[in-house]
Amino acid sequence: MQKAITVHYQSDKKNNLSELNQLLQEGWKVVSQSPVGLVPMVSSLVILEKD
Repeated sequence: MQKAITVHYQSDKKNNLSELNQLLQEGWKVVSQSPVGLVPMVSSLVILEKD
């Protein structure tokens, strides 16, 4: 099974890294990532996979 999420980071207080960390704790593994977006917000398309 695969899942795609967009991880965004603007500052230590404005990001959704906790969502990615939660998925990793649940056993999802990063298959690939691609940068998207413009400054000041950095975004990355992350493809995750889980058996």
